[in-house]
Amino acid sequence: MVDLAPLAPRSFCYVTTTGRRSGNPHEIEIWFGWSDGATIYLMAGGGHTADWVRNMKVNPSVSVRIADQSFTGIARIVTEETEDALARRLLAAKYQGWKEGAEMSGWARTALPTAIDLA
Repeated sequence: MVDLAPLAPRSFCYVTTTGRRSGNPHEIEIWFGWSDGATIYLMAGGGHTADWVRNMKVNPSVSVRIADQSFTGIARIVTEETEDALARRLLAAKYQGWKEGAEMSGWARTALPTAIDLA
């Protein structure tokens, strides 16, 4: 089982997708959220048109690096309402200081939530 608790406070993770056309690895630095378990959450400001989102739709197998720890996982678009809300709350709180009851930023309300289920 993956223990992400010590890594959760880190500012960024690095996600490597496989290029949907080239087949080459593409790494991005991105904000992430974690609550418990072996799933991390990301938000794509570019929505479904973000390059990394388009790549993961074609090949959901990704690698993730947080600090000096590397993982493999399966990426997916978050579609379930409760998980969508969780992802938005986690990232808005971590990066924008959002608190329960406050209005979320435009980014937190509209970005596309994705998840990576780590192996």
